[in-house]
Amino acid sequence: MAATMVSMATPIVAGLSGSSITARRTTSKVNLTSAFVGGKVQTERPVSMSRVTCFQRNWLRKDLSVVGFGLIGWIAPSSLPIINGNSLTGLFLGSIGPELAHFPTGPALTSPFWLWMVTWHVGLFIVLTLGQIGFKGRQDGYWS
Repeated sequence: MAATMVSMATPIVAGLSGSSITARRTTSKVNLTSAFVGGKVQTERPVSMSRVTCFQRNWLRKDLSVVGFGLIGWIAPSSLPIINGNSLTGLFLGSIGPELAHFPTGPALTSPFWLWMVTWHVGLFIVLTLGQIGFKGRQDGYWS
């Protein structure tokens, strides 16, 4: 009975019912062996060693001017009194006080606080997302 030695550099992936797959690198080829496959399977390319990326590593490319202009761009229109003489920002901030009056207990599910909070934040995140797309698109020259 010959025992096979696997070096510490050889990755082993455990499979079902005790079987395993080992990958052994020789020069630029990778030899795969498995208990289910009778012989060795050779591949020309390394397993999951891609150096190609579909997009930039710094994909977020955050810019604080977008956050500042987006916040101003959302607070200004949401502060216009168009909901029965009240603004969305005023209704949201006004609903916080009565909920804090009974602090240890959270707001009830029927409280208008939830409607104003969700609406205000969804609008803010939409403005920030579109601002980021527009600002970076203009910087990259998409619309020129």
